[in-house]
Amino acid sequence: MVGAAMISKSQYLFFQFLIIILLSTLFIHFSQADVGTASHYGPPFLPTACFGGDASQFPSSNMFGSAGEGIWDNGAACGRLYEVRCISAAVPRTCIPGQTIQIKIVDRAQSSVSRPSSSDTSMVLSTTAFQIIANVSASLINIEFQQV
Repeated sequence: MVGAAMISKSQYLFFQFLIIILLSTLFIHFSQADVGTASHYGPPFLPTACFGGDASQFPSSNMFGSAGEGIWDNGAACGRLYEVRCISAAVPRTCIPGQTIQIKIVDRAQSSVSRPSSSDTSMVLSTTAFQIIANVSASLINIEFQQV
């Protein structure tokens, strides 16, 4: 070819190898996540099953949630951090594309003072956290979540 940059076969194979490594790293990252559902709730938040009446348990960002029975783990979920993203909902375009949040578990969903928008979910997110990944008018969304 005239004027085209030529690369050797070894350089070509090296670039293919890099692409495969990058793609497999992305695949492995997402394959470790669980799939479940999330709803949302608002105040009052105290007392909680994790920390009682201690208001300092809540992150200043208000990015927190309550653990559903599937992740409650007899209270071991208290204080755990999860990355959460909306993957689908009953109503199209409910999820906000490209948004992932990190929340702290501060309560047990089943015993929270404030009732969630939908029961029997994997986690119940504060309205502040929920509205970053989905339209807050939705009561239930499908999520992908992973402990950090």
